[in-house]
Amino acid sequence: MSSSATPHSTATGAAKARAAQTPPPPPAPLAHPVADSHTHLDMQEPSVADALAAAAAVNVTTVIQVGCDLERSRWAAETAAAWDPVWAAVALHPNEAPRLAAEGGRALLDEALDGIAELAALPQVLAVGETGLDYFRTGPEGVEAQHHSFRAHIEMAKRLDKALVIHDREAHADVLRILAEEGAPERTVFHCYSGDAEMARTCAEAGYFMSFAGNVTFKNAQPLRDALAVAPPELLLVETDAPFLTPAPYRGRPNAPYLIPLTLRAMAETKGMTEEALARHIAANTARAFDY
Repeated sequence: MSSSATPHSTATGAAKARAAQTPPPPPAPLAHPVADSHTHLDMQEPSVADALAAAAAVNVTTVIQVGCDLERSRWAAETAAAWDPVWAAVALHPNEAPRLAAEGGRALLDEALDGIAELAALPQVLAVGETGLDYFRTGPEGVEAQHHSFRAHIEMAKRLDKALVIHDREAHADVLRILAEEGAPERTVFHCYSGDAEMARTCAEAGYFMSFAGNVTFKNAQPLRDALAVAPPELLLVETDAPFLTPAPYRGRPNAPYLIPLTLRAMAETKGMTEEALARHIAANTARAFDY
């Protein structure tokens, strides 16, 4: 123990650490069942059975399990085949493409893309994603691989008639440009929407779905709430991106599909809608976006 530490301060720190890992209590059930449009059950602590039971108890009755590389995408497809409430989305995450290209060049990246295409053709796989661009974690040296991968996923989604689920981090202009150049699939979803109100209007004009996550509840997220305010109810989805982005007041603790009601209720307040009205929109929108 350092000279500055005391038994009391050490115990307090340990208690805070335990609290940070404690799952939040379940919220009251929603007035109408909805789907978690984007989650990562493979990265969460509970078993799939426990996660789905906890979600169903608060009226979150469907989840879209999202793969981020070939192995996790295979797991997503297998889990969706095994569990009725689960559907799958498969892809190489934007940060996975440069890693593969650096490891084995374009040939290794294209081999992985071929594997994703095989999975995407399965009936329980409703979407190609999360794909897109991420300029936050990948620098200029990875841009070419990201662009190549994104364009390949767009083509794949259109060829297989699947939804396209987009990861867009600090790359708004290029994401929108590439979608326009390639021609967006009929059903395109901006996962964990991160643009401003002007971009929300652009997405609405194009008919893109906008999925909001727990970060819309954060105190510093007014630009997100401004975007939500102008987004049409007919194009809104809700997601956890669990185990990440746990909504307030539990930011920093483990996220899971059963916490969807916290985000949806905050969204309804921003939209000036009742919880049930927004939930009904979101339920219909998710089914339309993923065609289930």
